Amino acid sequence: MPPSSSEAAVIAPEKAYDALHPEIRKWIREQQWTGLRPVQAEATAAILGSSGDVLISAGTAAGKTEAAFLPALTEAAGDGGDGLSILYVAPLKALINDQFGRLTTLCERLELPVVRWHGDAPQAAKARLLAKPRGIALITPESIEAMFVRRAAAVRALFGRLRFIIVDEVHAFLGGVRGTHLASLLRRIDALAKAPARRIGLSATLGDPQMAAAWLRPGAPDGVRLIVAEGGAELQLQVRGYLVPDERASPAEPENGSAAPTGLDAVANHLFARLRGTNNLVFGGSRQRVEALADRLRRRCDREGVPNEFFPHHGNLSKELREELELRLKENRLPTTAVCTSTLELGIDIGSVRSVAQVGAPRSLSALRQRLGRSGRRKGTPSILRIYVLEDELPPDPDPLDEMRPAVVMAVAAVRLLLAKFIEPPGGGQGTATALLHQSLSVIAERGGARADALYRTLCGPGPFASVSPALFSRLLRGMGSPEARLIEQAPDGLLMLGEVGEKVVGSRDFYALFESSEEWRLVNGGRALGTIPLNNPVGPDHLLVFAGRRWVVLSIDERARVIEVAPHRGGSIPTFERGSVEPIHDRLAAEMLGVYREAEVPAWLDPVAADLLSQGRAAFRRHGADRARILEHGRETHLLTWRGTRLNGLLAAALTRPGLRCEAHDLGVSAILEHGEEGEAPPDLRTALEALASEPPDVTDLAARLGGVATAKFDTLVPVDVLREFWAAGNAAGVALLPEAASSLLAADQV
Repeated sequence: MPPSSSEAAVIAPEKAYDALHPEIRKWIREQQWTGLRPVQAEATAAILGSSGDVLISAGTAAGKTEAAFLPALTEAAGDGGDGLSILYVAPLKALINDQFGRLTTLCERLELPVVRWHGDAPQAAKARLLAKPRGIALITPESIEAMFVRRAAAVRALFGRLRFIIVDEVHAFLGGVRGTHLASLLRRIDALAKAPARRIGLSATLGDPQMAAAWLRPGAPDGVRLIVAEGGAELQLQVRGYLVPDERASPAEPENGSAAPTGLDAVANHLFARLRGTNNLVFGGSRQRVEALADRLRRRCDREGVPNEFFPHHGNLSKELREELELRLKENRLPTTAVCTSTLELGIDIGSVRSVAQVGAPRSLSALRQRLGRSGRRKGTPSILRIYVLEDELPPDPDPLDEMRPAVVMAVAAVRLLLAKFIEPPGGGQGTATALLHQSLSVIAERGGARADALYRTLCGPGPFASVSPALFSRLLRGMGSPEARLIEQAPDGLLMLGEVGEKVVGSRDFYALFESSEEWRLVNGGRALGTIPLNNPVGPDHLLVFAGRRWVVLSIDERARVIEVAPHRGGSIPTFERGSVEPIHDRLAAEMLGVYREAEVPAWLDPVAADLLSQGRAAFRRHGADRARILEHGRETHLLTWRGTRLNGLLAAALTRPGLRCEAHDLGVSAILEHGEEGEAPPDLRTALEALASEPPDVTDLAARLGGVATAKFDTLVPVDVLREFWAAGNAAGVALLPEAASSLLAADQV
């Protein structure tokens, strides 16, 4: 047996195989492997030859799961004491089920029990684990949370002697509220043990390995060993362009088939011709578009008299339907194409697909790389990527933004960054208030009560809440204990306990999960509901929104009810390019778009329509002087071309919006409309406003006070609005500090 981690000796990668447990070496030979892959050898040497944490970044099907488990199981083999040896955490139940199937036989040979622990897993195995904690548990963050709340007496026995915590799909936990939740749970698990368990992170896509290391081991990221597997399959790609009347008005094809052809019809025809007979993934974006596209493809199969091979896959479908499709892909007996949202983006084992398609320009390089990793997994086969971009026909007197064809330019920029191997670093600061409120309730429930100072020490040391000051935490607790909230109450001796509402919140089955909120905001005009929209940045009074083909001005925001009161705005023509996506874009993608506009090369991977649309966009870019200036006027509207990402554009719009100056953020920057006030006073001068912003950033607390739409995460409506705005201010202070530089760049370019 190899030495334990506490006395580990340095192991060379070429000696890694010999350091594995004899039964594991035997199992490897039975799998007819020719040896360990380079990433597996390096990871084995690092894990068995040191006592530190390890972060493994390798492509899909590169063997990173075995790279973590083979050495971890080597150390765990022979553990006879009470308590789990390995805790494997994954974001999806389906991924846990996959790993369970892969590990069961090997763990039986090592006499290590392995248990799935999630809501759909067998209860008998869970009961055996609770009776005799030992071996390996494969679990979701939500099930860890449920253990702390419902089985507080058992968690120390389960987690107190862990050797390893393996976190799969680390990139899925970076920058979001669910990752904040898991990071807090890992901190609480460490507090149960005499010595913290070693952490092993696995990921196929990491934009900033140092940031990932800081998430994996807060307070000591320099001690995390990074192992990166280079290489990948040959890439074959094409970007296809479609000029359509208006793709936004394209419901599922009617029964009589009499509707005029739409952009999705053309895309469906090409997919039908190219994908039949093979396994593929088509990422359609929204659930509505996924259903519309799958419906068109199914009807096309019916008309051609051939078996249907095209099936939708999204979160609103039943678990049974999703699993049937996943199994059909994995078994590879019948040709199958899944038309999906992001549900098949993570590493569920569905085998290798021949190609990946995306409808709409990619907005996230991390997501695009993860999706592309599904194709070309078999040795000698290429990865195939098709991107379908839809651009609207231009009306008379078109808006300059539409003439610049931003969708096809974004697609070209995204592919260039894909080829350059760029991946966005995760964003931060989102959902902190929700996660801290949730974890405060959880710790109080786990312990049957907690003092405020102990609660702060438990949650706010190195980790996801390290930036929360004692004063801000105190204000959060006071809000939770207010007569309106009644989430907690304080005993005479100072002990915090669950209040009447808190008992109900914690007792709900819905309490354990902290997924990103998909709830949209309702738009209301004069008491009449208009519909719902997503928000990727907060808005405030005088902000502009585009909905249902027209422009609206925000009057007020009801944070608790997620309702925005709006009035019609008489602004001029509305650019038709997509402004309502809830998926943000990064600064680097926006900057790459500017580079695409300024160059003349037409990539060979554009089809003739996409190439023509790119030429049109570049010509309009030059015609409007956008290669020199960044302030474009069109009628009553002024466009500020920042070439920055979603987050900074939203902050700039918020900083400029005021009575008489109404602004809207979008992918290319900010659009502003100047208006006379109610008393006829002259509108503010936009350049004067930019000059003032260039000289000094706005006070972030004052800016937060003017905004609504800050309640975006699950439990934000339980946080007092003023406290929620404090959290928003803390999370956006760095971005607000960049506004003077952004304003100066706009003014300087305009003077060239």
